[in-house]
Amino acid sequence: MGKFARGDLPPMAKSEGEVTSWALSRRHLRGTPPGKGLTVGILEGKNLLITGVLTDDSLAYGVAETAQREGARVILTGFGRGLSLTTRTARKLPDPPEVLELDVQDPDHAATVAAAVADRFGTLDGLVHAIGFAPANCLGHGMMAASWSEVATMLEVSTYSLKSLTEAFLPLLAAGTGGSVVGLDFDAAQAWPGYDWMGVAKAGLESLTRYLARELGPQGIRVNLIAAGPIRTIAAKSIPGFATFEEVWGERAPLGWDVNTDADAVARACVALLSDWFPRTTGEIIHVDGGFHAVGA
Repeated sequence: MGKFARGDLPPMAKSEGEVTSWALSRRHLRGTPPGKGLTVGILEGKNLLITGVLTDDSLAYGVAETAQREGARVILTGFGRGLSLTTRTARKLPDPPEVLELDVQDPDHAATVAAAVADRFGTLDGLVHAIGFAPANCLGHGMMAASWSEVATMLEVSTYSLKSLTEAFLPLLAAGTGGSVVGLDFDAAQAWPGYDWMGVAKAGLESLTRYLARELGPQGIRVNLIAAGPIRTIAAKSIPGFATFEEVWGERAPLGWDVNTDADAVARACVALLSDWFPRTTGEIIHVDGGFHAVGA
C-alpha cells in the first residue's frame, strides 16, 4: 500500500490490516475510476440493523440501499400490517435482506430480534432508528386535542423506542469495536405548523440522543441524529399542511431543497455516520436540509 505521512494515518488504527482497510476506503471516497484500482466501500464488512423501511420512498430504504452499495450486510425490520409491505420492498434492494418482525411496544420482540441478529451476524456495527407514530389527534389539531393516552403512545413509539432498541442491541454493539446508532429526526428547535405533539416527541428524541451518547460513549458507542429536510414519503403525507413545508423549504434553503430527490443526501449522511469516518462524533444533530435551519426569513 506504500507509506503514509504521519498526518495521514487514521487515529484509531490498531493494526496493519485496519490501516489497509482505511486506505482503501479513502481511495474509494476520492472517486477512483472503475478499473483504475481496488475500491472498498466505507461500510465494507459492517453489519447493520435498519428499521422503518415501508416503501422504496422511505428514508430508511435509501439508507439501506446506500449502505449495501458501500459494502454493509443489512437486516430490516417491519411491523404489523406493514410487515408484508416491508418484505416486498426489501426485494428491490441490491441484495434483498432478511426482514424480521419488530414491535417496539413489545419488549419480547426486541429481545427476539436481538437474538436473531446475534445468530446471523454475531456482532452489530450499526443501528438505524427510523420509527415514528402519531395518533390522529396528535397532528394538525393543535396541542389541546390529544389525550394523555394518545400522547403516551406516540412518545413510546417515536421517542422511548430509541432507548429500548439501543438497550436490546447494546451487547451486540459493544461486542465489536464500538457501534453507531443513527436516528432520523425533524428539527425540533422551533414549533412547526401542524406538527404539534410530534414536535414534542422529536424534541424528546434529541434530548435522549444526548443522554445516550453521554452514557454509552465509554463503551465506544456513538449516538447521533440526522435532521432531514422534508421528503415526500408516506409518513410525510400524513402530516397536515405538509405542502407548506415543501414550498417554503425550496425557497429559503441556501443550497436548495427538492422533496423528491434529496432523500439521497439524507441516506449518504446516515451512511457516513454509520461508518468509521466520524469516530469522535456523538450526541450530535447533523442537519441535512439544504441549510434551511441556519437562516432567517
